Amino acid sequence: MSDVEIRTATDADLDVLISTFGDEDFFVDRMARQHAGRGMLLTAWLHDKPVGDVYLWLERADEAEVREHLPGVPLLNHVEVHPEHRNKTVGTQLVWAAERLLAQRGHDRVALAVRIDNLDAHRLYLRLGYETWPYPPVVCMYELRLPDGTRKRCPETCYMMVKSLRDSSA
Repeated sequence: MSDVEIRTATDADLDVLISTFGDEDFFVDRMARQHAGRGMLLTAWLHDKPVGDVYLWLERADEAEVREHLPGVPLLNHVEVHPEHRNKTVGTQLVWAAERLLAQRGHDRVALAVRIDNLDAHRLYLRLGYETWPYPPVVCMYELRLPDGTRKRCPETCYMMVKSLRDSSA
């Protein structure tokens, strides 16, 4: 899908991202982090419609194991492709754009977490050159908004995957 444009999200994109993907809390939080210089929200657009996003997490990892074994390594967070555009290279293009940006900024590695039950994503990242790290899976926490508006932190068990950005075609 060569018509896809990948760019950093702007405040003007927020409403359409939320209306397309839902998850208002995620997008509001990531835009605030982006404004604070703690990461970047990359978005994929087909004409005037968002079709995917990925957040480049540049701050310390939340998980102690990741901080210990991958200090200072940026994380790809929340790689998302709209269901109508999956399996059309949008996710691959988002990951490659994130990798290029990180390499340009001097990073030599990147990591991501993938739920242990998400076999399709795990296979995709293996094809893209990521390797599952040699340590046990990590419990990652995510926040869920309940119907009453309260939030609940929920665990998910994830494989950590790492890729060298040195001599990469990214």
